[in-house]
Parts: sequence; structure tokens; C-alpha cells
Amino acid sequence: MLDTHELSRRPGTMREFARVVPAPADLGTAVIGIPEGSDLTVGLRLEAVMEGVLISGVVRGTAVGECVRCLDPVSEEVTVRVQELFGYAERVHAAQEAGDDELEDEEAVLDGDLADLEPAVRDSVVTALPFQPLCRPDCPGLCSICGARLADDPDHTHDVVDPRWSALQAVLEQTSTADETKES
Repeated sequence: MLDTHELSRRPGTMREFARVVPAPADLGTAVIGIPEGSDLTVGLRLEAVMEGVLISGVVRGTAVGECVRCLDPVSEEVTVRVQELFGYAERVHAAQEAGDDELEDEEAVLDGDLADLEPAVRDSVVTALPFQPLCRPDCPGLCSICGARLADDPDHTHDVVDPRWSALQAVLEQTSTADETKES
């Protein structure tokens, strides 16, 4: 929560905010995210406007997760821009009662003089994270048969018979077994 009281609700007043804060929970996806409590560097500009307080700036943190191909740890610096207009509660409620269609249902509203920037930060960070994080762009991943890391053994292979030929393979095995019995 950011305190906007110093802006005094006078359009044109501005304040800058720069801090390192702990990351909130759920700042990521199932495969990569910024761990709860890790450092987030926040540099914001708070500006009083007619409708409320415009907050804009940059948020930086380190996302950690695992490579979707080989499951090795992945660490990636994330820098996102954040911008959100927090309306004054009385103006937003008055506009809603007047039936103003221009207001969005999920418009951010100040709680007294406090602005909850966490949802805007979460939206910006989560959408900036890679959908499928990789330890390196050419990661070969794991063997689909035995799970061996293909980066450790690039020549790793398995002799796999195409299942469409399995009936022929069974006939060949029966023939070789019958040949062995005749020789004994």
C-alpha cells in the first residue's frame, strides 16, 4: 500500500518513490515466478490528477523456476513498467451512481489515501514472464524413454522398434527360437 496523502489532492503535485520491498505471494506461474519475500526494486512516480492519482514506474526482480525441457534451475531478471490510475473513492462512487458508462468495473480506487499497487504489479510481472522458460535456447531436454539429460550425452539413443512392425518382430523371434530348438 502506498500512501498518497502528501499529494494533497491538488492536480499537478508529484512525488517519487524508490524502495526495495519484499515480493508478495503468487507473483508468477507454476513453472517460474518471483519467490515470495525476495527483493523487488520499485521506482515509482505518483502524480495527482483531476480523477485521482496516477502511479507509473518500473519494478525489477529476479524470477526463478525450472527449464521446461530439462528441469534445470532457471533464473531470469524481470523488469516491467507499471501504470495505474487510482480514482478518488468519492468521485468514482458519484460517477457510478450517475450511471457513467465510461468507468470500468475493475477500476482501481484509493482506500482513503492508500493505493494498493499489488494487483497492477502482479499483472505486469506475470505477463512479462516467459511462458516456457528455458535454461538456454538450444536446450535438448531429457530423453523421452529413460529421462537422461541429452545435454550430457548428445549421442544418446535407444534401439526402438516401430510398433507397426511389432507383429513382424514377434514372427522373427519365434523363428529364431524354433531354429535354436532344432539345433539342440
